[in-house]
Amino acid sequence: MFEKIFFENYELNSVRQTTGRTITETDIVIHAGQTGDFFPHHMDAEWCKSQSYKQRIAHGTLIFSIAVGMSANIINPIAMTYGYERLRFLKPVFIGDTITGKITIQEKLDYKKPGYGRVTETLEVFNQHNDLVMICDHILLVEKKN
Repeated sequence: MFEKIFFENYELNSVRQTTGRTITETDIVIHAGQTGDFFPHHMDAEWCKSQSYKQRIAHGTLIFSIAVGMSANIINPIAMTYGYERLRFLKPVFIGDTITGKITIQEKLDYKKPGYGRVTETLEVFNQHNDLVMICDHILLVEKKN
């Protein structure tokens, strides 16, 4: 049903792109409700007018969640997420911004569990102006062919 992509099939420096996703006020409100993060930076348009960005900022965790979902365009039944590292929010994302993701295979290593390898892919998220707004490393455990 799903394509099995073994550790050996991952190619260093190979790149895939996501489609775009526009961030809406609804995204921010729902995320605030799910997380309890109702800080004025995200929720209070009038207060934000007195701040340096002059508008509400999407939660970093919202952008991370959406970007990870956008990058999950390959369903590989023999791979699993091991974690994320070096997560950074480099620029704010605002209501109406459209984000896209670029995923690059950065590293392949043997793993301590026999029959598995570790693949690290870097997820870069850009806004519609091609500004890098978020970056992180996604670590996968992937079955080997043998």
